Amino acid sequence: MELIRQAMYDLLATEHPATVRQVFYRLVSDGVIAKTETEYNAIVVRHLTALRRAGVIPYQWIADNTRWMRKSQSFDSVEDALYRTAQSYRRALWANQGAYVEVWLEKDALAGVVLEVTDPSDVPLMVTRGYPSLTFLHSAAEQIAGAGKPCFLYYLGYYDPSGVHIPQRVEADLRTLTPEADLHFERLAVNPAQIDAWGLPTRPTKRSDSRSKRFNGESVEVDAIPPDLLRALVTQAILRHVDDGALEVLKAAEDSERQLLYAMTMRGIAA
Repeated sequence: MELIRQAMYDLLATEHPATVRQVFYRLVSDGVIAKTETEYNAIVVRHLTALRRAGVIPYQWIADNTRWMRKSQSFDSVEDALYRTAQSYRRALWANQGAYVEVWLEKDALAGVVLEVTDPSDVPLMVTRGYPSLTFLHSAAEQIAGAGKPCFLYYLGYYDPSGVHIPQRVEADLRTLTPEADLHFERLAVNPAQIDAWGLPTRPTKRSDSRSKRFNGESVEVDAIPPDLLRALVTQAILRHVDDGALEVLKAAEDSERQLLYAMTMRGIAA
């Protein structure tokens, strides 16, 4: 059991943050544990919990965006508001780029893994949690329509009966809701070629899914993709649309304006 715990630590030390499910699939791929739900719950979940409580594995190494707190931002003072604004100030990265980019994700538990890439790149991360509601799609369509430039959407979803159908439905609805938009939609993962090339662990396809009769083979969860590989996949997709020259100009303006905000903060404190 100590070897399993060490394997968990070694994996997360180099590939954090990752979901518990991703750790499970990596251990399966490495031949450390068997690919069963019993092993997932009795070994991975239980020992990752124990290792975090013991302070061996930092809590930040495990991603879980399925639960969150809702609270409006507040400040201790005007000076505090100015200082925190200066710290977090960012120019809209895509304002002077020739495209608008979004990343769509089927599973909310993976949001913390993908956010490591999308947030620094100022790319919206759209979490569908399975089939998205029409309200969610309409809001997304308004954003796409307002971009006023070619829009590139990259989708990350399960390779299973519903996981294959969801992005097809999303794309069709977005095209209906934004008929004038220059919309480009790509399923980034999971794809059959990736399953073979990366040796991704599979699971039995749920026959309770009404679309399973038209689906061949076993299923693969997005969590089966190692976290670093998943982030690299998203990074490469985003970088296709970044003009380095325009980005350099924007970053220079951002740095100058941030310093101005800091100066305003210091004048406020001095007063």
